[in-house]
Amino acid sequence: MVSNDKKILIIDSDEMTLEILKFLLKKEGYKISIAKDGMSALERIPIIMPDLVITAIIIPLKSGLQIINVIKQDYKNIRVIALSALAEEEKTVEQAFELGVDDFIAKPFNPNELLLRIKRLL
Repeated sequence: MVSNDKKILIIDSDEMTLEILKFLLKKEGYKISIAKDGMSALERIPIIMPDLVITAIIIPLKSGLQIINVIKQDYKNIRVIALSALAEEEKTVEQAFELGVDDFIAKPFNPNELLLRIKRLL
């Protein structure tokens, strides 16, 4: 395990995605926090001040796009990767980039590709 002080907040309502990401990122030495909906994510961000947020686009209570918007307005140094099964939904991808998302990955994702993108951003 690599020693790493980078904090990552994962926001997704899908239990399987959360477990995969948690396992993968902890193995890389990242400090992981999890939120299963947009409201709890927005409550946690100022407390944990993550270096990176990985958010699904479709999550309960606040959408991933709303989360990206808040982060890019209020926490400009936090990097954001959006995950979405809506990759074919070009408008969603466009909206995410217009809001300032740093990267976008389609579900299902390749774990190695995701790790490379995380390392590039951090």
